[in-house]
Formats: sequence, C-alpha cells, structure tokens
Amino acid sequence: MGWVLRAVVSVHLVAIFAQPVFAGTFLSGDYNGLSMHEAGANLTTSIGYIQLIVAGIVWIRLRRAWPFVSTAVLVTAETVEYFAGMYGALWLHLPLGVFTIVLLAVMFIAVWLRPPRRLPRQSTGDFRRTGVSAGVRTREQR
Repeated sequence: MGWVLRAVVSVHLVAIFAQPVFAGTFLSGDYNGLSMHEAGANLTTSIGYIQLIVAGIVWIRLRRAWPFVSTAVLVTAETVEYFAGMYGALWLHLPLGVFTIVLLAVMFIAVWLRPPRRLPRQSTGDFRRTGVSAGVRTREQR
C-alpha cells in the first residue's frame, strides 16, 4: 500500500508544480494560461482527494496516521485555495499556493525516504488461548 501512496503523492506533486507555470503564463500576457491554470486546479484538487482516500487506507491497513493527517491538512488548504482563486481573493490564493507546494514537497520527501510500513500489533494477551484477557489475573496467579 505504501507504493500506491508514493505514486499518488508523486503525481500530485507534478500537478501542483505545474500550477505556478500556468499562472506565470497568464501573467505574461497569454490569456490561455488562465484556462490552463483552472484546469490544473481541477486536476490537482481531484488528485488531492484521491490521495486522501489512499492515505486513509494506509492508516487503516498499516496503522500509520501521519499520511492521512498531513493529507487532510493539504486538501483543506487546496480546497480553500481553489475557492479563493475562483473568487479572485489573490491575497489568500497566493500564500496558500506556496504553502500547499511546500507541504506536498515535504510529504513527497517523507514517503520516498521513509515509506509507511506496518507497525507491529501491541500484545494484549491471547484471550482465545487462555480464556483470560490481558491484565486480568486468575486465582492461581494471585
């Protein structure tokens, strides 16, 4: 499951790095850059939601919460940034854009340097074998 998260984070990073390029194209006078920036925002946000689902599965299957928590923060920021851009609130759109790129770049480094691996289950006793749950003493043990 860790390799799926790596793949989604990698694709997400490529998509989000294209966004400033499209915005710069628009600011340079090519008005097609704005439609490319909008299409890129739709794609980037959609990949973010896919990443959130994958990170949730990683949390459930590998018992690692950090990918889900950091992706939830990222997707929240991307969603706010998306609507700020749609409504022309550039004072919010630009700093959130920088924040989301930095956060996703850090996540990319984290999942490639230390991919999520399954944590061992903590031993709580074997109720099936002994008939006694962990932490409860039998009369013979007292």
